[in-house]
Amino acid sequence: MEIKIVNLSKHPLPAYETKASAGMDLRANLDAPVVLNSLERYLVPTGLFIGLPEGFEAQIRPRSGLAIKKGISLLNSPGTIDADYRGEIKIIMVNLSKEAFIINDGERIAQMIIAKVEKAEWIEVEILDETPRGAGGFGHTGNK
Repeated sequence: MEIKIVNLSKHPLPAYETKASAGMDLRANLDAPVVLNSLERYLVPTGLFIGLPEGFEAQIRPRSGLAIKKGISLLNSPGTIDADYRGEIKIIMVNLSKEAFIINDGERIAQMIIAKVEKAEWIEVEILDETPRGAGGFGHTGNK
């Protein structure tokens, strides 16, 4: 699928790292390094603007390597970029570790996945059909 993109960053376009990759890495587009202290959050610009076709979204997700090695994640995750949004893609990063983390220009900070979106049409009813789970909520199946 073809998607229009404006790249005002100093970096190459997002790309799939392997043939079977689901996501493309997004890079920080910074004039200077940013120190992200413990439990701080920062809105990181990418310099990218996209024109998604209607019926699709871009999902923004954390990178597993940053999460496990450095305790860095994304808030509002997965983030959604709607098909009618034309502003700059910015990433809400958070430092969940006890050590400061430096975000450098060009660093891979998130991944973006393009996904098809289905539209729901509500059908109001008086009662729902029964299922084996029923109204069982969080942890209702136990720990075994």
